Amino acid sequence: MRDEIVRAISADGQIKAAAISGRNLVERARNIHTLFPVATAALGRTLMGASILGDMLKEQQGSVTLQIKGGGPLGTVLAVSDCQGNVRGYVGNPHVELMEKERGKLDVGAAVGTSGNLTVIKDIGLKKPYVGSIGLFSGEIADDLAMYFVESEQIPTACALGVLVGLDQSVTAAGGYLIQLLPGAAEEAISRIEAGVHRLGPVSRALEAGLDAQGLLQSVLSDFRLEILESHPVEYRCGCSRERVTRALISMGREELSGLIREQGRAELTCQFCDALYVFEREELEQILKEM
Repeated sequence: MRDEIVRAISADGQIKAAAISGRNLVERARNIHTLFPVATAALGRTLMGASILGDMLKEQQGSVTLQIKGGGPLGTVLAVSDCQGNVRGYVGNPHVELMEKERGKLDVGAAVGTSGNLTVIKDIGLKKPYVGSIGLFSGEIADDLAMYFVESEQIPTACALGVLVGLDQSVTAAGGYLIQLLPGAAEEAISRIEAGVHRLGPVSRALEAGLDAQGLLQSVLSDFRLEILESHPVEYRCGCSRERVTRALISMGREELSGLIREQGRAELTCQFCDALYVFEREELEQILKEM
């Protein structure tokens, strides 16, 4: 099953929805960051949530960042999406030992924590990005994302995100959906959505059973007649490069860069999103300093 995002609207104009299947992108994140299971689940949910939000942007060069600081053992969980839903991210402590609510069910909420905030940063090409933040509701990420839309943007929202981790710690299924009421929607639409959410159950299990992203939407919203607007692939994608890292060295300033050359003689910088290592020897650093 390919990783993809599917967007839809109900024929009666009451709701809009998006769903994602993301097993491959979450598995890539697991391999890059050597994630333990609870970190895989937390970062995977955050990546897919950011992917859906990024895909909602109209600005072609826009991006969305989800930052979660809950005070739990995972530390900061962060994901960045471009306007096509391609994502990258990291978790502060990828090696948190297994935490379960019950046998076979990871306790993401406890690992993330609930004493901090969920912050959404939307960069749509203006002088300053839009920043919205709420206190964490559950630490389970999907619930918090839904609450963010209710509190910060006054949009009634249902959200579910799930990652299923196998006995070998690999990702066997990952996906989710985000459903929002449109202006003028009737109150009874809420109860119909709630019934669909209950009927579908855990999204990771539904994906494991064979549903794709479009199948998720059609199942959870079976009480509505849906019109599929678009579907396209998404992936874990990091845009780091030696050129960008060079610009980061330049941004240090002449004094700090001179000190680095004098004290260490070389520089090793690792991308926090893909763990790529960039090594600059003394001669290269001196040339950068000369050209500044």
